[in-house]
Amino acid sequence: MSTGRTHVRMGPGEMVQAAAMARRFYLEGKSKIQIAEEFGVSRFKVARVLETALERDLVRIEIRVPAELDAERSDALRAHYGLRHAVVVQTPSDQADAPDPENLGAVAAGLLGELVTDGDVLGLAWGRSIITMANALDRLAPCTVVQLTGVYDVGTTERGSVEAVRTAAAVSGGEAHPLYAPMVLADPATAAALRAQSGIAAAMGYFDKVTVAVVSVGSWEAGVSTVHDALTDAEREHYAGLGVAAEMSSHLFDSAGRRVGRDLGERCITIEADRLRRIPEVLAIAGGTRKAAAIDAVLRSGLVTSLVTDTAAAEQLLRSTTAAPRPALDRADPDGS
Repeated sequence: MSTGRTHVRMGPGEMVQAAAMARRFYLEGKSKIQIAEEFGVSRFKVARVLETALERDLVRIEIRVPAELDAERSDALRAHYGLRHAVVVQTPSDQADAPDPENLGAVAAGLLGELVTDGDVLGLAWGRSIITMANALDRLAPCTVVQLTGVYDVGTTERGSVEAVRTAAAVSGGEAHPLYAPMVLADPATAAALRAQSGIAAAMGYFDKVTVAVVSVGSWEAGVSTVHDALTDAEREHYAGLGVAAEMSSHLFDSAGRRVGRDLGERCITIEADRLRRIPEVLAIAGGTRKAAAIDAVLRSGLVTSLVTDTAAAEQLLRSTTAAPRPALDRADPDGS
């Protein structure tokens, strides 16, 4: 990247000196004070020489990231929502209208490798992108892996979150604590009975220890929300009437990020919203134009600190003129209490 300024005339001696100083500063990592001492000049002279080296194109600074990453939109999205991390990937041309393009999981696997440190407890919710992410993991610090939601495998070819938990644990070399239970039950009594079972209770006992969580986001429409698809037509209409715009880990949110339809949680095997809010790092994986409004709602809930999405969703999210919260900093309570 050139500065684009008018070139300053330099003699050969000045040019050689500028190149040497630039090499010390940009390649060897020496400070301006160290360079000044070596060359017997002031640090202000070093600063002027380095600036001139840029102006004369002796030094060219390039910021290069893989072609699939959109660094500019990533930074804009992070600032817009007050996120800790935001990674935007290019939407594949053949998946412009598809929810959660396939490349999200692989990129999320790389980000998760950065976020998880030795001794963390990693929580994984259900989601096709989370399954893809788990299968793409090639490095993960030693950690315990726990399942955060029950299983929803109807109509899918994947083996679900149980296998994702086992896969991640195998990569990290840590313990796996899956939940052998459905995500949505017929009534609260059945759900309560399952939670009381020793194996399920033991896995859920790790919820308060989770330090990094990965969740998915669903829009309230067929094929884009597992909870939506698990309910009856009458139940879907009931929750739609409450203004549901998004679903995450069986929790429902309106467009402002407020939690609605809390009674559904009594029928679900999932981590509670308040516990999710207390987890230091919550990474959401979701993309596609059909999920943009749902992603916006979830980011406004205060439960999510980081996001992996695609350019199709990011373009819509960045058009929002409504003041966005700072979930990574504020961690607001979506129940408003």
